Amino acid sequence: MDVRVVCALPPMSYSEKDYVRVHTCTDPLDDTVTLATIERIVDKTNITEEAPARKRIKTLIERQPMTPDEALGLATSYAERKGIPVVYSDRT
Repeated sequence: MDVRVVCALPPMSYSEKDYVRVHTCTDPLDDTVTLATIERIVDKTNITEEAPARKRIKTLIERQPMTPDEALGLATSYAERKGIPVVYSDRT
């Protein structure tokens, strides 16, 4: 399965109902370390009914030291194994 990597945060209106999101930031205590968070988001909102938005967010990795390339590689590998078509990354 091919996984599409999008280097932007997910837009407000998007067609994917199941995707992986990668966020990296600098450690506030050590600016030489990059911290990564990887989450799987499943949107269970039924757009035909008037119901509030329901998203399930499962944190896979939270603020762990790794390079942005390592984080994106790990997220892409996870998406391939789980059959998730899109990985959103805040990396530009």
